[in-house]
Amino acid sequence: MRDTKRIFLIGLLVTLTVAVIVAQFASSSPDGLEHVADQQGFAANATDHGLSRSPLADYGDNLTGNSGVNTAVAGGAGVLITLALGYGVFWLATRRSDGTPPESA
Repeated sequence: MRDTKRIFLIGLLVTLTVAVIVAQFASSSPDGLEHVADQQGFAANATDHGLSRSPLADYGDNLTGNSGVNTAVAGGAGVLITLALGYGVFWLATRRSDGTPPESA
C-alpha cells in the first residue's frame, strides 16, 4: 500500500509540473473553431457562456496581473479538478449496490 501512495504522489507531482510548465507554451492564436468563425464571418455573433466570468475562464486571465502565473494556476487547478472528478467517478463505480466498498483481494 505504501508503494501505491508513493507512486500516486510522484505521478501527481509530475502531472502538475508538466501542466504548469507546458501550459506556458500554449499558443495565443485562435483555435481551429475560432479561426473558421473569423474566416466565415460569423465570429461577431458569438456570445459568452454562463461560466465566462469564472476565476479560471480563459486560462485565469482575471486572477493576477501576470499572465504566466494565471496560466500556471489555471493549469494546476485543471489537473486537480480533473483528478478529483475522476477519483469520485471511480469511487462511485466501485461501490456495491448496498453502499459498501468491495472487498480487498
